[in-house]
Amino acid sequence: MKNTRLYIKIDKNNLVHHKIVRLKDVAKLFSPNRDITENLYQQVIFIIKDDKKANYVFSVLKLIELIHKEYPDLEIINLGERDFIILYEPEQKEKKLWEYFKVGFVSCIVFFGAAFTIMTFNEDANVSVIFEIVYKSVMGTKQVKGSLLEISYAVGLPLGIIIFFNHFSKMKAGKDPTPMQVQLRLYEADLDETLIENKSREGKSIDVP
Repeated sequence: MKNTRLYIKIDKNNLVHHKIVRLKDVAKLFSPNRDITENLYQQVIFIIKDDKKANYVFSVLKLIELIHKEYPDLEIINLGERDFIILYEPEQKEKKLWEYFKVGFVSCIVFFGAAFTIMTFNEDANVSVIFEIVYKSVMGTKQVKGSLLEISYAVGLPLGIIIFFNHFSKMKAGKDPTPMQVQLRLYEADLDETLIENKSREGKSIDVP
């Protein structure tokens, strides 16, 4: 087993539908000794206890530890991610009628939303004029102040923002990071990278001689 190498490659996000997660579900392995890879592919790395959708963050060091328990002298070379996510989604029966409804609903939102956006753009963002044109085209009469269009717009705009950002209440829809949290993490990453580059250019970074 000495001087035998194992190359391991892991994607950042790995979707599984079963509770017993094996190495073959998250990693691609290569070794000159095929018996090693075939055996390791069947190794259980995690058992999911919950029955609901969830994310689990792993370090590649955990996999290396598990592999070395089986093959202590194996040289492991990681060609993929250092940290990765296992996304568990329970298998569900296909509901074609519900899927068709969702596709149709989203298509309607995209169609009418795009139409409203184009009309508003052509009128220099004068929403009241657009409402008057739409109301007269549909109802055949002049718009009455405080119509259903204006009320729906006034209620739907803030409600849509709250639902999209999903960040204004502890009652979030799911445990995934909100768009606001994602942008904050991206900002932090850019800030750290800029700080490191600036210190390096100024010669103030602490390094070996």
